[in-house]
Order: sequence, then structure tokens, then C-alpha cells
Amino acid sequence: MILRIISGKFGGRIIQAPNGKITHPMSERVRGSLFNIIDSELEDAKVLDAFAGTGSLGLEALSRGARHVTFVERDRVTSKILNENINTLDVANYTTTTQIGLSTWIDKSQDEVYDIIFVDPPYNNLQLSTVSRLIGLLKSNGLMILSYPGKGEVPSIMGVVVVDNRSYGNAALTFYRKK
Repeated sequence: MILRIISGKFGGRIIQAPNGKITHPMSERVRGSLFNIIDSELEDAKVLDAFAGTGSLGLEALSRGARHVTFVERDRVTSKILNENINTLDVANYTTTTQIGLSTWIDKSQDEVYDIIFVDPPYNNLQLSTVSRLIGLLKSNGLMILSYPGKGEVPSIMGVVVVDNRSYGNAALTFYRKK
């Protein structure tokens, strides 16, 4: 599968995604909408791409001005493709990648804080208890965006307020701001 960086300094560049159902890359339409909404917050931002998959969210953020992106992806095959995408765009100096489960990574990363956190867990297992732990890594007034199946109820997470919610057919995005 092939994905395209939509805009910014890498706009139009192609990145790879594994074939099959290892990942569920966010559609270009949803990604475009997401980044149009948060565009003003990306400049010089420190970003976490949790459940990173191919890295399309974090790489799009770098393309649009983010300072640094940390990618956390557990799957070995997907991590290899993520690293190839980082090398293709020559952004290794602006990224940190970790091949580990998100819950384990959170346990080891309590001193980190991020301006923006992208959370795109497997749709068949949203892992909301792990996702809610990410709030501790979000800066005050920071933004966390959760992608989940569009037919569900908006997940409530303690410590943040829902500031926006968008539905795109089979996908939904909820934007949380840390109080």
C-alpha cells in the first residue's frame, strides 16, 4: 500500500504501508481534515505518534513544521516500514522510534511531555485504559487526537476536555485538550 504526505515541505512525497490488515492507515481525506484543524499548533511542536503504524501522522506533522516526533509501534514488520519511511524523507534527526508496546513505553517515559499526541489504536482494541494514561505525557493545554471507529460513542477520558469531534463515515476523530 502506498500513502502520500499531503502538505508541507514533504507534500506529495510517497511513503509505504504494509499490505494486509497489520495497520489501518488513516485515509487521506481524514488526515487532511485533521491537519487542517490543528495546523496552527504544529509549528515547533513536540509530537508523540502512539500506535504509529507507518508513521503517516507523525511524518505529516514534521512536514508541516513540528520540531520532533516520537513514534511508538509494537509490530516488528510495521516498525521496519516506519523506519524506511523516516529514511526516505531523511528526517531521522527529528525523530525517535521505539518498537515496544505502548503501555510498556509509557511506564518508561514518565518524564516526557508533548504538545500534541496522536492516538490511532487498532479499531478492534482501542485500549482506552492505556490511552487514558497518555494524558500524563501531555503538556498543559496540549492536544490529544484519538482516532476510532465512527459508529461509536465519544470516549470520555479523565483529565482532558473534548474540544472537537468529527465523524467521517467509518472513522471518527475526537480532540482533547489538557485542562
